[in-house]
Formats: sequence, C-alpha cells, structure tokens
Amino acid sequence: MRAVVQRVTEARVTVAGETVGAIEGPGLCVLVGATHDDTPAKAAQLARKLWTLRLLPANEEGVEQSCSDLGAPLLVISQFTLYGDARKGRRPTWNAAAPGPVAEPLVDEVVAQLRALGAKVETGRFGADMQVALVNDGPFTVLVEV
Repeated sequence: MRAVVQRVTEARVTVAGETVGAIEGPGLCVLVGATHDDTPAKAAQLARKLWTLRLLPANEEGVEQSCSDLGAPLLVISQFTLYGDARKGRRPTWNAAAPGPVAEPLVDEVVAQLRALGAKVETGRFGADMQVALVNDGPFTVLVEV
C-alpha cells in the first residue's frame, strides 16, 4: 500500500458540492492507494504507521509528535492514481492499481484499524469525483509505503 501524507492545519473533501469529510488540525490528510498484492495485514500496518509517525509539530522539548501523541485527526482519501506509471510516453498507465473491488475493502481496513487505535478519522467517498481542499502546514509531505 502507498500513502501520500500531508501535515495540515485543515482539510476537507467534497463530492458534488457536499462536504463528506473534514478535519481541523494539526492533523494529517492521507491519500491511500492499493496495488494487487496488498492485504488486510498491510492495511493494518499502514494504519499503525500513520497513527504513530512523528510528523506533527514538536512539543516543548523539541520532539516531533504523532497523531497518537496529540489525538490529532486524519482525513483518509482513496486515490488509485498513486499507482500510476508515467515512465513511458505521455499517458500514465494504471495497471499497478488494484481494481475497486480489491482496493475499497483495503482502504476501509486502514480506516477501521485507525479507529480501533483510537483515531478520529474522516474519509472521502470511494470511487467518487472528489475535490480536496487543504492547508499544508510547512509545507510537509511524505510518501509512505508498506
């Protein structure tokens, strides 16, 4: 599984003009993609990583903090294009992206595992044409793969 993780002060996702998920930060906006050989175990591993990764601003002692340290929220949005391949030609291929019936339960598992860890999680809508608005804090963006 692959995730693009952005530290945000706020983020929201809308579908057809309706806000379907929103967070106020500090928190993380996470775009999640799945490939063909991903499993629920990998989804759980990604959730643990997202919950404990020290990406949020430092505390008084100068130590960066995680969502688990602060109880910070996450906005998790499925994005199959994370497995796009544009190395050849001018049009990306999506062959490495898992099809919807495989990917949707894996993204749902990431969300379920985060919630089981105690996270406040908002989501987009799988397969929808979504508009994502955020304020990237830093800017701060990392790629996470499990």
